[in-house]
Amino acid sequence: MKRITIAKGDGIGPEIMDATLSIIKAAGAQIEIDEVEVGEKVYLAGNTAGIAKESWDIIRKNKIFLKAPITTPQGGGYKSLNVTTRKFLGLYANIRPCVSLHPFVKTKHPEMDIVIVRENEEDLYAGIEHQQTDEVVQCLKLISRPGCEKIVRYAFEYAKQYGRKKVTCFTKDNIMKQTDGLFHQVFDEIAKEYPTIENEHWIIDIGAAKMADTPEVFDVIVMPNLYGDVLSDVAAQIAGSVGLAGSANIGEECAMFEAIHGSAPRRAGQNLANPSGLLQGAIQMLNHIGQTEVAEKVQNAWLKTIEDGIHTYDIFKEGVSKQKVGTKEFAEAVIGNLGQKPSQFKAVSYANGSALNLPKYQRKAPKLKELLGVDLFVHWNGTSADELAEKVQQINTSEVQISMITNRGIKVWPDGFSETFCTDHWRCRFKPLEGKKLDKQQIIQLLGAAHDKGIDVVKTENLYAFDGKPAFSLGQGQ
Repeated sequence: MKRITIAKGDGIGPEIMDATLSIIKAAGAQIEIDEVEVGEKVYLAGNTAGIAKESWDIIRKNKIFLKAPITTPQGGGYKSLNVTTRKFLGLYANIRPCVSLHPFVKTKHPEMDIVIVRENEEDLYAGIEHQQTDEVVQCLKLISRPGCEKIVRYAFEYAKQYGRKKVTCFTKDNIMKQTDGLFHQVFDEIAKEYPTIENEHWIIDIGAAKMADTPEVFDVIVMPNLYGDVLSDVAAQIAGSVGLAGSANIGEECAMFEAIHGSAPRRAGQNLANPSGLLQGAIQMLNHIGQTEVAEKVQNAWLKTIEDGIHTYDIFKEGVSKQKVGTKEFAEAVIGNLGQKPSQFKAVSYANGSALNLPKYQRKAPKLKELLGVDLFVHWNGTSADELAEKVQQINTSEVQISMITNRGIKVWPDGFSETFCTDHWRCRFKPLEGKKLDKQQIIQLLGAAHDKGIDVVKTENLYAFDGKPAFSLGQGQ
């Protein structure tokens, strides 16, 4: 018997949770349930996180969390509970199977059967943003080696366990050479450990286009957080319906399972909602906790129900569907099919299903780190890079001098183009003269000199080499 935590959420959440629990219990799931309240009521009671401390304690104790969709109120500084939960519990892997149910659910891709493995904790979703000038805000894109190694290894282990033949990596490392470049590099390193699984890399834009056009050429696709968030919804939709897809969020200690759709408050309380998305999340949960026979029984009964043409309003289609049913009636139909297998869909077998046991990340020996320069980001309302350069050159020293100015990443000094549009946010790169070394005390002196000259420095970034390899981007045009 496994004790789990559930949250019925908002909108259609309570209805689809009740339907889901009725199905998995009827199938023999060995679970005990603790229920917590999260979402809109908690937010509006003054808790901007949408969850109380006592609820966190229960979730952390039980380790397994089955969550229905919630509503996050607009405005008011309310934090996304999904993002908070993933980060606080270290749920680094988001797993979204997207499978065609043709011909019973309309799709242009009847052979589609892919799994999106999305890094879940970092990238732009670290949520570190600042307004630095009147005209410019920034969002930091954080990619770590531990984050890359964990998610890429999970993708290959998932493929190995579930008999998948290929793992594909999507990045944009032709532009973001440091961040996405690290993700791609780690993918190539780990792929070598799985010689029986095919691997490939696509640039995200053409990869996304290919997935939308010919998804059957892909199998498991692993990618950083933002790309995965967008493309997992795209994949679910082109497979037939976002409303049919479930999601697993896996960490080293805890895991959360959910539907990928929202709380649909306009449909709440009408016995209309399709519980399939949350049910798919629950099936992933059952596999994760080792109750694979129950998971297999539920999935095959669900496929049989879809195959029988017993459909909720969202997928009902005249000439294909046979009976339009509500939430409760759909659940009853699935329960009635427990023990049966589909005849047109391929019946599933989860004999190898269970939680993946990945090795813990081992930190590598530190590299030799050398300070090569510093970027001073300056708030300046002028428009002439030459004029700014004259001002900034006043803080040059006998050892450290300005070498380049960029605006939004484009080199505008020296030898900039007059056609380049400039905002009020300028990057001034200082580097030591030939044969000289730079230290942090000199950077402090530069900042002091900038202050004395009325130069508004809003941010600094040190420029490093690791093991002799420069680890920073050049200005566009360099």
